[in-house]
Amino acid sequence: MLLHLSSHLPAQYAPLKAALVELVRIPSVCEEGAGGYPFGPAVDQALRTALQIAGDLGFRTHYGDGGYYGYAETGQGDEMVGILGHLDVVPVGKREEWTHGPFEAVEADGLLYGRGTQDDKGPLLAALFAVKALMDAGVVFHKRVRFIFGTDEETLWRCINRYKEQEDLPGLGFSPDSRFPLTFAEKGLLQCHLTGPNASGLRLAGGSAFNAVPDTMLYDGEGQDTLAAKLDELGFAYIRAARGIAVQGQAAHAMEPEQGVNAIARLCIALQAIGVESGAVRFVAQEIGEDPNATHVFGPCADEPSGKLKFNVGKIDLGDTEQLSIDCRIPVTVPKEEIVAKLSAAAARHGLVYQEFDWLAPLYLPLDHFMIETLMRVYRQCTGDTDSQPMASGGATYARAMANCVAFGALFPGELMTEHQPNERAVLQNLYRAMEIYAEALYTLTR
Repeated sequence: MLLHLSSHLPAQYAPLKAALVELVRIPSVCEEGAGGYPFGPAVDQALRTALQIAGDLGFRTHYGDGGYYGYAETGQGDEMVGILGHLDVVPVGKREEWTHGPFEAVEADGLLYGRGTQDDKGPLLAALFAVKALMDAGVVFHKRVRFIFGTDEETLWRCINRYKEQEDLPGLGFSPDSRFPLTFAEKGLLQCHLTGPNASGLRLAGGSAFNAVPDTMLYDGEGQDTLAAKLDELGFAYIRAARGIAVQGQAAHAMEPEQGVNAIARLCIALQAIGVESGAVRFVAQEIGEDPNATHVFGPCADEPSGKLKFNVGKIDLGDTEQLSIDCRIPVTVPKEEIVAKLSAAAARHGLVYQEFDWLAPLYLPLDHFMIETLMRVYRQCTGDTDSQPMASGGATYARAMANCVAFGALFPGELMTEHQPNERAVLQNLYRAMEIYAEALYTLTR
C-alpha cells in the first residue's frame, strides 16, 4: 500500500457494505416517465440515496436537471478528475432462478447478492469510499474529484448526454464498470429494430432488453405438439407450461452472447423448421441462428485491437407488425456504415426494414496514452500482477462519453462476471481490494 492508508481503508469496509445494501434494495429499473420522473420513481430514489450517502461522507452534491443525473465532488481547482458510474439496473429476468431476492441484498459466504452489486452500484461505491479514505487520511486534492451518477446507462444514455450539455466536463477519469487491469478499447454499440408487416398472423413477444441474451421464450400459439417434437429433435430444452411451451435458454450480457443461449433464436429455428411463415422468424433462423458473430450476414468481421463482432437478438414482438430488437458490438476499426449496409440487406431479404435505435461510438486509446500507462502502473503496484494486460471489450461504459477516460475495474482477472444474470453478486473482499486500487489511482491522478 503506497499511501499509509492501512487504518483508513479498512475503516470504510462496513460503511461501504451498508451503503451497497441500501442501494441494492432500491429496484432501480427504468420506468420511463413514471411518477413524473425521467426514468421512474425507483431510479430517482437510487439517485437521491446515492447523493445522500455522498453528502454524509463530506462531498458537495448536486441533483441535476430534475433527476437526469447527479454528482458528488470534493477538492479544489479548475482541473477535474471524473469517476463515471450508473445507478440504474437491468430487469431481473426469471425470478425463480435467483437463490436470493434480487433486491434483498442478502450476504452469504462473503458474497453480496442482488441486482446492481456488480453493475454498477458496488464498483461505484468502492470508488466513492476510496476517496473518503483519502479524505480521512488528510489528503489535499489538487484537482476536483467528481463522481458523476448516471441514471439511464442500461437504456439510452440520456442522463450522461444531459450532463454533458449542462455541466463541466472532466479532463480525465475512469468508469468503474468493467475489469482490471483496464479496458483501452470498447466496441461500437449499435442497437436497432428490424421491422415489417405481420402477414402470418403469428403473435409472439419475448425478451427483456437489447443488451441481454433472452433466457426464456414462451410460445402459446397453434401446433404446440408439432413444435415440441421439433424442439426434441433439435435438442433444445423447453418446458410445457400452463400457457404453452417455454423454450429455455441461458442469460448473458450481449457483449458476450456466446456465454449464453438465446431462447428467441432457438424458438425461431424450431418454428421455421415446422413451416411457420414470418419474416422475423425467418431472419433469425436463416441469417443468424445461434451464431453470436452473425457470420452469415457480416462474414468474418474482426480486428486486432478488439476482436470479433458480437450480435444479439434481444427482443421479439410480433403483433400487428413484426419487430426484432438487435444489439450489435462492432470492432473498433470497422466502419459502422459497413455493418448497417450488410444488416439492412439481410433484413430486406425477409421483408424487414432497418431502423436505428441507438449508437455509441467506440472507445480506443493507444497503449502509450498517459491514462493507460498511469493506471496500469497503479494496478501493478497495488496487486503485484504484472501478467495481466490492458483489454478490449464489447461492453459499453461511460468511459467512451468523455475524453481521456477508460474503464478501470472493478472485477479482477478471472473473477466470475454475473452482471445481467440471475444471482448477480459481488465478492465483498474484492470490492475492498478494488477500493485500495481506486484510492491509489485517484491520489496519483490528482497530483
